[in-house]
Formats: sequence, C-alpha cells, structure tokens
Amino acid sequence: MRSLEQIKQASLITAIKTPYLRTGEIDLATYDFLVEQQIAAGVDGIVVGGTTGEGQLMNWEEHLMLIAHSVNKYSGKLIIVGNTGSNNTREAVKATEYGFASGMDAALQINPYYGRTSLAGVKEHFKRVLAIGPAFIYNVAGRTGQDLTPDIMEPLAQHENFIGVKECGGNERVSHYEQQGIACWSGNDDEAHDARHKFGAHGVISVTSNLIPGLFRELMDTQNDNLNQSLQPLIDWLFCEPNPIAINTALMMTGAVKPVFRLPYVPLNDEQQTQGVTLINALSVDDFVGDIAVPLVTKDLVIG
Repeated sequence: MRSLEQIKQASLITAIKTPYLRTGEIDLATYDFLVEQQIAAGVDGIVVGGTTGEGQLMNWEEHLMLIAHSVNKYSGKLIIVGNTGSNNTREAVKATEYGFASGMDAALQINPYYGRTSLAGVKEHFKRVLAIGPAFIYNVAGRTGQDLTPDIMEPLAQHENFIGVKECGGNERVSHYEQQGIACWSGNDDEAHDARHKFGAHGVISVTSNLIPGLFRELMDTQNDNLNQSLQPLIDWLFCEPNPIAINTALMMTGAVKPVFRLPYVPLNDEQQTQGVTLINALSVDDFVGDIAVPLVTKDLVIG
C-alpha cells in the first residue's frame, strides 16, 4: 500500500467505467481492457466502483470483488482507490475494512446522502471511516444534498489518514483548500485544467478520461488553454444528462464496451447520440478509447 505522500503525487485519477456482459454481470475482460488503456495513457490511478463505475448499482459482493480484482492485477501500475463510501456508516466501515484487507491504496468516502444527518453526524461518520485507512473525501452537494463547507472539511483534514478532497464546489473552493495546505482534486472535468494550472489543484478525478485518457494526461501535465478550450464541447456533452449516462453511451458508440445498461440508466436519445458521434469523431481515433463512433443500434441494446 502506498504512502499518503505517494498518493498525493497522482494528478490524473480516472473514475473507471464498469462494463457488463449481455447477461448483466460484470465483464472483467472488458474492464481489464479499459484499465489497460488508462495505463497506456499514463493515468496515475483509478477509482473503482465510483459513481461513474456504478458502485451504486452493485451489490457489495460485486463491488468488493472488483476492488480486489483491480488490486490483484494493477496495484503495481496504478493507485487503486476503492469507493467504499455509503450513506450507511456501518456499511461504509465494513466495506472499507474489506477494501483495505484486499490491498487497496485508499478509500473514497462521501457524506451521508438522501438520509441526511446533522453536521455532528457527518463529522462522526467521517471519523469512523478515516480511522480505518487513507481516504479521499468527496464533496458533491448536487448528489448528496449537503455541501461539505471548509468549516467542516478543515478539521477533518487534520486526521492522519486524510489524503485530500475531491471537490465539486468550484475552483475558488479548490484554491482556498490548497492555500490551507489541503490537497484538492477537481471533481468537475470542465474546470479541471484551470483548477490544476491556475488554482493550484493537485489534479482531477475524472469521468472524461475514460474516453480520452491521453488528452486528459496532457491537460494535467501542461497548461494548454487551446487544447482545454477545444475539448469543452465534448466535456459538456458528456454531462448533458446525469453521469454516467453519456460516458456509458460514448464507450458503447466507440465499441469499447458492450451495449448493456443497468437500470435506471438508459442510453442518450438519438439526437444526443448524433451530437456525440460528431464530437468524438472530430478527434483522432488514436486519442479516444475504442474505434470510430457510430450511433447505437436499438435491437443490440440490453437494458435491465
């Protein structure tokens, strides 16, 4: 397991997509293909079973199996971050213990969502999960309904197992944390380049890098305003519906994964797919995962 300082060196972490077989089970062979594309592009780490990886649609056996599989195959090449967070503190504790027993480098932890609690409860929740091992704390108020403001986060940052924040609250918040010595990774792909080069972020935990890992590697390594601007329409399209609907559709359109959705996710509509085909194919085929993008064929889809 890597040290906190080693983990903090990671500037590009991909929230890796989980692909499925036509039976609806996890497709490990295709998963390995996706991870190997990330490695080839120089990505530093992956989040396994995050929102993009649809951990919310997995049972814990699937979820923990995928973390263990990732550790077993890729721990020498990537930082393995297991999304073991939950709105149920007991489940988060148990899953995090299993994840570290499997050898993951770090956990991704989130404040309790839907069944929201008091600020005192939020702090106690994080206290329990941070005690287990190194963790990123993920602040995405749009999904949890509760913003983790600096007055909550800054005391948590004193914990010995606190790595840093995946922050979706904008680049001013990112800059504030970095000025306090709190490591911060952008959670907004459209802001990630500027977060890194203009606001001092350590990097990004990205959705878009599933599709264009090499180009996102460039965005993190070097300030390139022209490249960043040219990719904004594609990034915007990837968030035209709640994530991970568009990244799922994109990787299916390029043939990188089988056209299998777990409900409640369904494909983008025809108009949205046409937009995506144009945006993806405007890139060099060497710059995205898969082959020339084509719209999905309805009869080939599995939705269940």
